[in-house]
Amino acid sequence: MGIYLSAPKTEKASDDGENDTLCYGLSSMQGWRATMEDAHAAHLNLDESTSFFGVYDGHGGKAVAKFCAKYLHRQVLKNEAYAAGDIGTSLQKTFLRMDEMMLGQRGWRELAVLGDNIEKLSGMLEGFIWSPRGGEGNDNSDDWVLEEGPHSDFTGPNSGCTACVAVIRGNQIVVANAGDSRCVISRKGQAHNLSKDHKPDLEVERDRILKAGGFIQVGRVNGSLNLARAIGDMEFKQNKFLPAEKQIVTADPDITSVELCDDDEFLVIACDGIWDCMSSQQLVDFIHSQLKTEDKLSAVCEKVFDRCLSPTAGGEGCDNMTMILVQFKRHSTPDDSISDEPPSSGQPSEADESSNEQSNGERSLDQPV
Repeated sequence: MGIYLSAPKTEKASDDGENDTLCYGLSSMQGWRATMEDAHAAHLNLDESTSFFGVYDGHGGKAVAKFCAKYLHRQVLKNEAYAAGDIGTSLQKTFLRMDEMMLGQRGWRELAVLGDNIEKLSGMLEGFIWSPRGGEGNDNSDDWVLEEGPHSDFTGPNSGCTACVAVIRGNQIVVANAGDSRCVISRKGQAHNLSKDHKPDLEVERDRILKAGGFIQVGRVNGSLNLARAIGDMEFKQNKFLPAEKQIVTADPDITSVELCDDDEFLVIACDGIWDCMSSQQLVDFIHSQLKTEDKLSAVCEKVFDRCLSPTAGGEGCDNMTMILVQFKRHSTPDDSISDEPPSSGQPSEADESSNEQSNGERSLDQPV
């Protein structure tokens, strides 16, 4: 089987949800690809005041994307910075933590299960002994790397995934991104990117790749990967003399923090299967047109897929597609408000200044994209 099917799989897996402050719809579709390698997470109540949304676009397999969908939001909650109110730093450290968790015995087994490879590896699993700390369902972060056993020397997966995550608390949105999935906010009908696509030809990415001993060929890292940042892809992270942030490929995300204002209508997180076919503004315009007739946000996502799907195999419109659409309820009526504070100008907040400085992820929303 090649990378494309003889006919696309157009069945959609969709969901909707809402709480007092926002509602969301999401959908995913395999399309022309031979396998579905995307994953996602939507948690309206990460805690009593916070919502979490993430899109994970896998490459080389689905295991890493599914691993992130299962564990990334849990690790954000466990991070000390999150408890201190620093969402940006907690996201940055959690992205890097994903790579650490996929090492060793437990990481190997979890990836095998999530990637549906457990049957192929069944012979290797005979006599497999779990340490008491590594039992199923135990998610204590301190247990992962410390476990010993037949695969304690597992150096991590050579497959990987992008990760684009938005955390919403009150009037604040914090976005963390590694790779070319993208987060966009619609403000008064104008699209504003809250993330940037990490391609190897960007100057900051190219400099890091070359300094770490890598090269760029035909727009790909070492002639292979068309992304400069990703979770997983451990073959590009083997320089023992460099920290995780400076490896050829890094999971270190850009962090962007903005304050919601009354002009903000909705937020979109989508994989590159969408952005290959539509610009940020084109997607925002299309969503606006669909919201006039569709009651369910997931149905809007499905219409986007139908709009992007190629009629033939090969090229744009043939990738897996995943999209989350988040609408802010507080803008539905003039009297509905989360905060008594006046609307902000949309500049990145000072709450995550330290994270923005280290990742250069801050963005002004004064100009649409």
